[in-house]
Amino acid sequence: MVIFMNKEQISIFDIFKIGVGPSSSHTLGPWRAAQKFVQQLEQKGALMITETIKILLYGSLAKTGKGHGTDVAILLGLSGDDPVTFDVNQIEPKFEMIKANGVLQLGGKQQIIFDYTDDLLFLIAESLPFHPNAVTFQALLRNGTAISETYYSIGGGFVVQENQQNSDTPDVDLPFPVQNAKDLLVWCMRTGLKVSEVVMENEHAWRSEAETNKGVLNLFYTIRDCIYRGCHTTGILPGGLNVERRAAKLNKKLLNGRTYTDYESWMEAIRSGGSSFQYILDWVSCFALAVNEENASFGRVVTAPTNGAAGVIPAVLQYYLTFCDGYGEEKILQFIATASEVGCIFKKGSTISAAMGGCQAEIGVSSAMAAAALTECLGGSQRQVLMAAEIAMEHHLGLTCDPIGGLVQIPCIERNTMGAIKAITASQLALQSNPDKAKVSLDAVVHTMWETALDMNVKYKETSDGGLATNIPLSLPEC
Repeated sequence: MVIFMNKEQISIFDIFKIGVGPSSSHTLGPWRAAQKFVQQLEQKGALMITETIKILLYGSLAKTGKGHGTDVAILLGLSGDDPVTFDVNQIEPKFEMIKANGVLQLGGKQQIIFDYTDDLLFLIAESLPFHPNAVTFQALLRNGTAISETYYSIGGGFVVQENQQNSDTPDVDLPFPVQNAKDLLVWCMRTGLKVSEVVMENEHAWRSEAETNKGVLNLFYTIRDCIYRGCHTTGILPGGLNVERRAAKLNKKLLNGRTYTDYESWMEAIRSGGSSFQYILDWVSCFALAVNEENASFGRVVTAPTNGAAGVIPAVLQYYLTFCDGYGEEKILQFIATASEVGCIFKKGSTISAAMGGCQAEIGVSSAMAAAALTECLGGSQRQVLMAAEIAMEHHLGLTCDPIGGLVQIPCIERNTMGAIKAITASQLALQSNPDKAKVSLDAVVHTMWETALDMNVKYKETSDGGLATNIPLSLPEC
């Protein structure tokens, strides 16, 4: 197992990516890996002479790949489709068409015969040492030669090729390089800048302020649309567990007949319903449920920092916008920028992959990100921001990943509601505390999380070999 404590430069748009569900490491990552392999074939002049493709899935990708849609993502990626723009309503139909017809349009250009059973292999008993999420592509060419490449989906949609720890974000001279929370705090104290302001100054090394703002707001629009869509879609989630969507019913119940026509008027209708603790708590849960029900249905979501935990940050952000008078572009930019920096710190010092660290690496990290972002937006100091992130993660340490049936549904969907509520609680605790008297630092909890990940039994790392995944019969209805 590899330790990812690297000097990588990570942008907001690395931590937050637009894609499709249900998993950033098992769906979005493999999709991107397939695209990268097709690009390599093109660069080598081999695409149009490729006759067959073999796909070998290892470790966690093999064990829970079908439940996470790994096979679906890879075939669409090989077909030249992009997860950001492809019509999510056509994902399943196209996948089924490829399986039924036995034909794959490689890169959308080269037609090859493809047998789903023989050419896509789930090697559940095999794992590669670099990372549990591994996929090898083998292309047999018309001239009798072959091209083979192995990729690792290391969490949050990040993909690295074997022997090449590459990044899609080019290295630049950042004004405020940050590898850990201590570095971040030093820059904040020296300059007086907020966490979000440090982040934005670094982002400007890659692109203009206008481009960064536009990109971040596009992330928000995707999040907003996902929440709204999830709160208005009923039915049964795919995958065979017969899990019923709950967000739409809860939305209707909480609104109690109040009418609206769009997202903005919906927010006004929500606000007019009151401000009791129970009422707000129900809405936070509703927001989180909505996103992760969309995620479980191959919907368009934003990795935050993963798909399995994609509902935590949107739920806390929507809570802030709806109930804390924070609906404005400046606050949205501030929230997402702050959250991204905490995600970067965890990725550099530990992991954001459940296959490496269990669910503490997904729900735990997303809760810490949300807590920090909310704290800054509510006026907290830089130290209180980092304290909030530490509190949120401290109370997720050891959280296992044990999806029933290998699907990102039980306990994953409800777990996002818990992460959101913990983030809000952590923020309130930090805002009411003196961070100078804190006994645990954010860096200490990041290091502890990594040690916990190393000690955790592999059956609790997104393999569905332990925990709820083996103790709940699949025939039982969801409670």
